Amino acid sequence: MGNYIAVDLGASNGRTILGRFDGRRLTLKELNRFETHYTRINDAYHWNLVGIYKNILGGLLAYAKKTSRPLLGIGIDTWGCDFGLIDKQGKLIGNPRAYRDPRSLRGMKAFHAKYGEKTAFDHTGIANLEFNTLYQLYDMAQTNDPQLQCADKLLLMPDLLGYLLTGEMSNEYTFATTTQMLDKDTGAWSKEMLGMLCIPESLLAPIKRSGTLKGKLLDFVKEDTGFTNTPQIYNVGGHDTASAVASVPAKGDSFAFISSGTWSLIGILSDKAIISDEVFIRRFSNEGTVDGTYRPLRNIMGLWIIQNCRRQWDREEKLSWKELNALVDKAPGFRSFINVNAHQFFDADNMTQKIQAFCEATGQPVPQTKGEIARTVYESLALSYREAFEVLEQLKGGKIDVLHIVGGGSKNILLNQITADAINRPVVAGPDEATAIGNLMVQVKAAGEVSNSDEMRQVIRDSFDVEVYEPKDTQLWDDQYGRFKDIRQQYIKNQQ
Repeated sequence: MGNYIAVDLGASNGRTILGRFDGRRLTLKELNRFETHYTRINDAYHWNLVGIYKNILGGLLAYAKKTSRPLLGIGIDTWGCDFGLIDKQGKLIGNPRAYRDPRSLRGMKAFHAKYGEKTAFDHTGIANLEFNTLYQLYDMAQTNDPQLQCADKLLLMPDLLGYLLTGEMSNEYTFATTTQMLDKDTGAWSKEMLGMLCIPESLLAPIKRSGTLKGKLLDFVKEDTGFTNTPQIYNVGGHDTASAVASVPAKGDSFAFISSGTWSLIGILSDKAIISDEVFIRRFSNEGTVDGTYRPLRNIMGLWIIQNCRRQWDREEKLSWKELNALVDKAPGFRSFINVNAHQFFDADNMTQKIQAFCEATGQPVPQTKGEIARTVYESLALSYREAFEVLEQLKGGKIDVLHIVGGGSKNILLNQITADAINRPVVAGPDEATAIGNLMVQVKAAGEVSNSDEMRQVIRDSFDVEVYEPKDTQLWDDQYGRFKDIRQQYIKNQQ
């Protein structure tokens, strides 16, 4: 039996997960769980990297205390786009900034003003999202940020943590694609984008593919965690969505996926990047897979909106997700819709008031109760999925038979069912620990215990249960879809 650890870090919490593979099935055990929230200091948002690193060591220590069995591998995945800077002595320069930092939007506006809105997409195949690494760096360059000026190497977030464990500097491919700085054709750092940033190529550590060896655990880390052997550190799908997609238990290739959590990433798999005006206009990206191919996908503001509504309501009365969904069931359907990707929903504060303001500004009934507000969010999400799903069928050139939903959001029974209703396709929900599973299975493959992605998927099907949701009441959703698009278009027009 081979033992592996997945370090799985989201933008709000992280875990270390032990995976045991017996040759046929994978089992999971959580070693520790911890918060990863960023902190605002003046006008900047900072990650607590030291705290995250300490908690990773805590997970490794928990493993070493419980078993003397050798650990075969460790893999790290995180949220996308963020990075840290290393000086010429190999030391970290400050705390990494969070992708929600105001500099991201400043950088995007300044970059587009100089180079136009389509230039970066044409070179990289990545949609213009304000938190992209490209725009964070452009703001640093334009403001003569002293940290950038004294940096010797830039390490993307999972690779920064990998560096702290191994001393090795590299950047993993799937995460690197999210930066909007990789050439869509070569898979290497884009010389054109680096020229626009006015930064040297030497700043960026070399790119390594998923499933390759990053390095070995440093001796002092072994001492701090009590390891007797020296585990390998593998490059897994460093971007958490890439790891999540690697866990989709699909058969055949006529499927789409949603990696459902704070963000909903809806997409398909493709051997090549799909570059067109339609893809650009629809804000789709071509991110990398653990196999070195592409995931044409769209970022949709997923459970972030309802999570922050619930956080706001919890100050008055704590509600479980089950209790909240019961309130949704009692609320009237299809009264109001929101554009879930509207900029005002990007920040967490006063989310319920923002939803109400959107509905009022677009001439819709204003939801008042918790159930009405939550139903507005859920139905808007389901119809946003439908719109993206239709585009994916156009890109694929034919009907997609099934939608797989993986990740924490796959446990939301209500959202799963109305998504099936909205797209008129079966939804297969699970596994919910998708990112950790994909992370672990890439390590299992790298260690030679499985041979390819088909075998990985078979292991996942043998190891984890899924739920199937068949579409129903589809005519109701067909009737409302045009109204949803009209409301969203009206909002976009009003913003211009």
